Amino acid sequence: MTYTKTIEAELKKSMLNKDSDKVKTLRMLLSKLREKKIELKKDLTEMEELAILKKAAKERMDSISTYASAGRDDLVKIEKSELDLINTYLPPEMEDSDIEIIVKKIVESTGASGMADMGRVMGASMKEVAGQADGKRVQSIVKKILGA
Repeated sequence: MTYTKTIEAELKKSMLNKDSDKVKTLRMLLSKLREKKIELKKDLTEMEELAILKKAAKERMDSISTYASAGRDDLVKIEKSELDLINTYLPPEMEDSDIEIIVKKIVESTGASGMADMGRVMGASMKEVAGQADGKRVQSIVKKILGA
């Protein structure tokens, strides 16, 4: 089942249960998915849907840090609940040790020797972890392995 269909089914349940906060978040996610579908003029692939959900989660994390620094705990609470809901649809993140193994293999196969090769290693690493790890985490591991 696609992410869109899963979210639509969950939205129906939430509407029946009168869970207004969950309904609001699910409608927002469906709206983002439909906007992208219209923009691309085709049905979304699972990877495209996943990218949209990850972007929504990242937006929530950014908002949480902004609101927390502004002392708006009420808004932080709302954003955290939305982030928790979005995270239920995302696959689990890879462990750092697994990412390190992948990056080390790529460094060996490409013959990368320093920071000058970072772009090449990052590109291959991001393809390999495809949606299972945040780019910043991968970047920090690549820097560590390349000796930055």
